Amino acid sequence: MTTPPDGTADGASRPRPGGEPSARDGGQQPNDDGERREPGPGQSGGDGDDSWLFGLGATGRESARSERERQGVPIGGRTYVKPEFSREELAGLAAGPTVAPRRVLPLDDEPSSLVGRYLFPTERYRGEWKRHPIHLIKPISIAAGATLALGFLSGLLAGDGNENITAILFIAWLAVMGWVGWEVVDWFCDRFILTNKRVMVINGIVTRKVAMMPLARVTDMKFGQSPLGRMLNYGTFVLESAGQDQALREVKHLPNPNELYLRVVEEMYEPNAVEARLSSSNDDGEEDDGI
Repeated sequence: MTTPPDGTADGASRPRPGGEPSARDGGQQPNDDGERREPGPGQSGGDGDDSWLFGLGATGRESARSERERQGVPIGGRTYVKPEFSREELAGLAAGPTVAPRRVLPLDDEPSSLVGRYLFPTERYRGEWKRHPIHLIKPISIAAGATLALGFLSGLLAGDGNENITAILFIAWLAVMGWVGWEVVDWFCDRFILTNKRVMVINGIVTRKVAMMPLARVTDMKFGQSPLGRMLNYGTFVLESAGQDQALREVKHLPNPNELYLRVVEEMYEPNAVEARLSSSNDDGEEDDGI
């Protein structure tokens, strides 16, 4: 067996220049006393990892990786930055919307006698709604003005032998009140109806008018609200169809226009979902009655 000039046998590990440990040494580095010592934290004795030479441990590598992610990754000439979310933001997403959408409930579960006669047997009733009370602002204002005028003129003409004129004014006031009462009854009979097939508007007391538009023919639907309408929660619906002549195009003074709009749109685009929800609610109601 031949001994090399440095005095070490073949196969034995030789120290590297500068005191660097070799792979055969198991990553151990001799100290001044000639004893082997383990590498420090974050150091690796293997030849493939030199992070210990630069003082970068596991924490340093993670920090460098996080810094690269924050700076962005260049792809196709553009830099894409990974979005960062706080725990509060993620908790808000998991909790869902803070305000649930309101639903417009029909006046009754079944159509009234005023509406039922205009529905065919295979049509599914969704609800009927009266117009907002703002619809009566004009007749009520006229009634208030007529009452004030009658009181003022009666006081002005009293004691001058103008009883005939006062009686005429009183009869005129009764006529105005009769007209106002007619308008109130007409408002009560005025209904907006929604079914799974169409939308309808019914109005009139002596002369009844029924206007309808199939949901399948509605090409566009929108609603508008004035500042007063937003305060009092009413609006105007505008329906557009593919035909030239439209029996039902503009419906004014409908209550809860936002919710009613969602109800009509859902009936147009998701009729199966509406059926499933209503069937589920009916089943829950029957179970509650059974309990």
